[in-house]
Amino acid sequence: YAYWRVPRLFIRQTVDLGGDRQPLDPVANQIGGSQSANRWVFTVGKISVPDIFDANQYAHDPRNDFLNWAAVEAGSFDYAADAWGYTVGAAAGWYQGAWALRAGVFDLSNVPNSETLDPGFREFQWIGELEKRHELMGMPGKLLVTLFDSRGRMALLNDAVDLAQATGENINAALVDARRYRSRVGVSLNLEQQLSSDLGMFVRAGKAGGHVEAYEFTDIDQTISAGLSLQGKRWSRAEDTVGLAAIVNGISADRERYLNAGGLGILVG
Repeated sequence: YAYWRVPRLFIRQTVDLGGDRQPLDPVANQIGGSQSANRWVFTVGKISVPDIFDANQYAHDPRNDFLNWAAVEAGSFDYAADAWGYTVGAAAGWYQGAWALRAGVFDLSNVPNSETLDPGFREFQWIGELEKRHELMGMPGKLLVTLFDSRGRMALLNDAVDLAQATGENINAALVDARRYRSRVGVSLNLEQQLSSDLGMFVRAGKAGGHVEAYEFTDIDQTISAGLSLQGKRWSRAEDTVGLAAIVNGISADRERYLNAGGLGILVG
């Protein structure tokens, strides 16, 4: 049936603080113009968290590079979103020289991976990110450290299994009964490095709390991914890109016990 849904509707304001002027191309989610190297950037409204956090030019956009969820983001980055991948919130970014610091707060779903965001913003997520840009043998690169803390009604996985065994309840119904207001915390590292005029590499590693159910993204508690991205300049097709990635994901003993008991997780696409 037909339905109406707005994925993005936001306001973004940049406050220039000085430094060299940088051009801004008109692309998706960005109006063309220019900005200063040192600046504040404020965003408020409905967005997708990866619009701002855990960005990597070689592995971030499934329309142009990799499709696997654990390549476009750190697989353990359980970022706030509805079932379509969007949320409501606010973020601020401070850029100074080679450094950037970003922070934001975003609404979680009313229940994990729901179509509906929490209407009262009682379930939410804090995100902080530190970025350091650098040059290696004259080639640009950057390193990101991203932390998140989800605050919502989540179950401890062992509690759900124990409850199901004690009552004879379906494991997923027991998961719902075991939900209490608590945190799931995670951290990830994200490196991008240009190697030549047409070749770049990326590396990501992440870890999130494995004793509590995943809220929005994937049932991944530890992840590491790496890959290469080659543009088509060498065969006279500059808009082409060829990518190669390797990904290793892991789950905790608690999550393995829950899934072996018949639990349904949020699967990696």
